[in-house]
Amino acid sequence: MSSVAVAEKTPDESSKLKTFLSILRKFVGVTDIASVRFSLPAQLLEPRPNLEYWNYLDRPETFASIGKSDDELGRMLEVLRFWFTKDLKYIKGKPCKPYNSTLGEFFRCSWEVEDNIPKEVNLPGVNESGNNTIVDESGKVKVCYLTEQTSHHPPVSAFYIDCPERGVSARGFDQISAKFTGTSIRVSPGQHNLGIFINIEKRDNEEYQLTHPDAHLGGLLRGALSVSVADTCFVTCPKTRMKAILQYVEEGWIGRTQNKLEGVIFRYDPDNDHITRLKDVADGDILARISGSWHGKIYYTPAGSKNSRLLIDIMPLLPMAKILPPQDQQLSNESLKFWSEVTNSIVNKQFTQATKIKQDIEERQRQRAAERKAKNVEWKPRFFTGAVTPLGRPELTEEGQKVLQGIRSGEYTLEESKVQGA
Repeated sequence: MSSVAVAEKTPDESSKLKTFLSILRKFVGVTDIASVRFSLPAQLLEPRPNLEYWNYLDRPETFASIGKSDDELGRMLEVLRFWFTKDLKYIKGKPCKPYNSTLGEFFRCSWEVEDNIPKEVNLPGVNESGNNTIVDESGKVKVCYLTEQTSHHPPVSAFYIDCPERGVSARGFDQISAKFTGTSIRVSPGQHNLGIFINIEKRDNEEYQLTHPDAHLGGLLRGALSVSVADTCFVTCPKTRMKAILQYVEEGWIGRTQNKLEGVIFRYDPDNDHITRLKDVADGDILARISGSWHGKIYYTPAGSKNSRLLIDIMPLLPMAKILPPQDQQLSNESLKFWSEVTNSIVNKQFTQATKIKQDIEERQRQRAAERKAKNVEWKPRFFTGAVTPLGRPELTEEGQKVLQGIRSGEYTLEESKVQGA
């Protein structure tokens, strides 16, 4: 006799966080809880795959706009504007815990965006008509995205972003290290995560490296999750000998949260790069200063000027919806299809069933890992050449390049993976 899963009571956010906190307390003192990959009950999870949730394209038009400026400072400012929009999901929505990615799982999508940004002409070296952009009849350009879970221990995924009409691309490895302090979770980039590497083909292949700051996930005790940042990050371009230091200002104990940010863009020596603090930058090397709130308006002030100019206003922006492959063209290890039974169960409030399906997936992954180990077989990603190599900058396999081309053209047909990680 078959059993029918019934809807269960949905826990409120406060009780979910209390349960989450009770689980986290077991990890006090653990150096990196992200590497432990502990399993959470389904009712504590957001019904979304990690690879679909975790990306840097909440506002893909800012990515597509990189490289328009004929001025080196203008291009650095375009990169920074993209940087300030990449995590809009945490500003406009609540942080959440998606499903842990499984080995070999992948996700692909795209966005079609207008080839212009309001206030674009505020940047030096940009005219209103843009720069040698080939657009379709709708006046839009396409931004394509591919990511794959390339390693399970440690958990690492590789990603590639491409906007062929604009000649701009980006790549990197995503890996986090997390430590529970007792009241919050400190999230840092893992050892294989060297940041985002942006390449502008039409600007003599200028490459920009953007490093991630540490962040804190707080509000566990009061039942309202929030992300705060009080750290420094860097953006460097060796070809233009230009560097940006961004300092996320630590909040005081009393008063309203300000989310203040300050920074400088300056000339540096790529062969002798030792400056990591704002106060150590010589005034004569400064090209522009950055100021504002990373939750609101961010300004830049060119050297020698007292007039600040708007770089971007975060307030009216919301994450942009993705264009996905049709369901019947998604593979069994493609994120949305792979987790669909768990997602449907959570959405229908059948948490016991969702947890059971999730645990079956996790057990299947462990069994297949044990089988590979017994046979001395090393896992090889499908769309990227290495699990964690080349250092910081993943490279696409021939098949990965074809997948990106398919995303561009809307041709999503793929053969099922010969080997499954879970």
